[in-house]
Amino acid sequence: MSTQNSPLNTSPIQQFIAQVKSADAGQEKEIKLNIQQAKNLAFTLGIVMTRLNGDLETLIAKKTNEEVVSINMDGGTGW
Repeated sequence: MSTQNSPLNTSPIQQFIAQVKSADAGQEKEIKLNIQQAKNLAFTLGIVMTRLNGDLETLIAKKTNEEVVSINMDGGTGW
């Protein structure tokens, strides 16, 4: 299964950010995640990081396959 074109489900990250934002607005000192929320967040972050790493490797591979142009200079003779 190719994951390069499939959309990422980032809702656990969005929920976490919303929870932190709400806690900050309420001046709370801590937030709590149940184990299912923590697992979903961890798996989603892993998938996002893996996708970013794959995209970076693809970009680097494309850059290294570019044509190399050599320029030789003769010191200015033959003008």
